[in-house]
Amino acid sequence: MTDSILLIHGDAETLRTAGSHLEQLGYDVTRELNGDAGLLTAERIRPGVVLLHHALAGGAGFPAVAGYRAHLAAVVLLVPPGEGAALAGLEAGAELTVEESAGLPMMAAATARAAERIRARRAAETLMRMGMARQGVAWLGSQAPMREIARQVEVLSQTDRTTVLLQGEQGVGKGYVARLLHDLSPRASAAFFQCRCAGLSPTALDSLLFGHEKGAFPEATARRQGLLELGDGGTLYLQDVADLPLELQPKLLRYLEGRIFRRMGGTRDLQADTRMIVATDRALPQEVEAERLREDLYFRISGVTLTLPPLRDRAAEDRDAMVLRVHEDLLRQVPGSAPSLSTDVRERLLAYPWPGNIRELRQVLDRALLLGRGQPMLQVEHLPGELRARPGPGDRRHTPMTLDEMEHLQIERALRYHAGNRTRASKELGISRATLINKIKLYGLTD
Repeated sequence: MTDSILLIHGDAETLRTAGSHLEQLGYDVTRELNGDAGLLTAERIRPGVVLLHHALAGGAGFPAVAGYRAHLAAVVLLVPPGEGAALAGLEAGAELTVEESAGLPMMAAATARAAERIRARRAAETLMRMGMARQGVAWLGSQAPMREIARQVEVLSQTDRTTVLLQGEQGVGKGYVARLLHDLSPRASAAFFQCRCAGLSPTALDSLLFGHEKGAFPEATARRQGLLELGDGGTLYLQDVADLPLELQPKLLRYLEGRIFRRMGGTRDLQADTRMIVATDRALPQEVEAERLREDLYFRISGVTLTLPPLRDRAAEDRDAMVLRVHEDLLRQVPGSAPSLSTDVRERLLAYPWPGNIRELRQVLDRALLLGRGQPMLQVEHLPGELRARPGPGDRRHTPMTLDEMEHLQIERALRYHAGNRTRASKELGISRATLINKIKLYGLTD
């Protein structure tokens, strides 16, 4: 991939001449006239090197340098003559400093050194992340069905141009598998983006995926690259593909077939090598039958499919191991958490059907650890009411639960059933949308 450079300078003529010089040397150059726009652009495109003029670095001490380094960029600071500014720039975290009057050859040489260093640094980080990802495959499970899925993940990660369809209920770990497919692949050092099709207007989703030209719609005041373009060489994880508007489906199909697309309002074809991983919790053949999904798009995305089973259908050993792994992960995030789980807690967690799968398990354990903070062991009383009683024979059992807990549970179920759509959930619950939003805030729910 071409090294990407973000050039930030307050002088338009310098942006033009320096940017053109770097482009002639083979760099992909993005230009910005002010520091605020530069930080936003760095977050969006993740450049390898940021060439930053000292006047736009946040004042004394150049505090803005840290902001660019947070996006894993190497910063080359253009400073005024004298050792003081150069030393201050290096202390602020700049990779290199160059006197602004040194000329284009010196600036280009510093850029080349910084680009080489960031390539090496990112390569090392990629190797470390791939090692962690291989360990992370163990999260999928140790019993035969999940071992087979883990094997397929490792194989598919190496066929890195193949589109993969991830199927399964909400919360089964489709996003986790998508990230594994990226981190284990040759694309691991490039960008990983994710985009949810549900909840966005066709125009907003079109712009987000494919980008737009200035004037493509009233709010389009400048050209914008889409995630397919920004993810060139990397991976795009497209969630809720069944919710992709019909008018955008031919554009996605064209990209999948030829890696060609157009920005909204554009007149020329663009190319990108961004791997697509798509996900759904619906039966796509039924979506085709209902004419909500094009048949040709369905055949194009379903050639390689991984179906993740719900937590309740996995072997008891895998479910118990998942409980322990989620608990171990949460221990690092909730200070003072109970370091172990009682036998009764594990039995109840193992017996529960988990309609929300791993996502629900994580939420339940997170709340329980907060309630049991400071205790040596998580006990049954720290669990939600629905889990506090042992399962009895049949369906006729009493579960001790307060009214607040019942309301909390019912709202959580309604949101989950309606895939987070607050309007539909409020209608089912018989309350206004505003009341539902207040309840979501009250109970700390995330839909």
